[in-house]
Amino acid sequence: MAYVISNFFPTGTAAQYETAMLAMNGEPGRIPDGQIAHVAGPVPGGFQVIAIQESKESWDRFMTEVFAPVMGRGIEGGFTAPPTEMEFEATHFYR
Repeated sequence: MAYVISNFFPTGTAAQYETAMLAMNGEPGRIPDGQIAHVAGPVPGGFQVIAIQESKESWDRFMTEVFAPVMGRGIEGGFTAPPTEMEFEATHFYR
């Protein structure tokens, strides 16, 4: 079942997002294995990122194998504050 992750970065910018994406995925526009869709953009008060994964398991794998190690090293020029995060299983997902 598809799994949705929504991250709001207060005071976040497009430049910080692009820096973080490059650090996580190695090239602009590339999304992690297991990700079905990825959208991001400026919203009032910050920057919003929404990802749809194939499953919660694929999200957990990304968090363990990519996100945690990269964040542990730090991302110079990336987001400066942690996001407000919401995750949920998508019971309704249409293409």
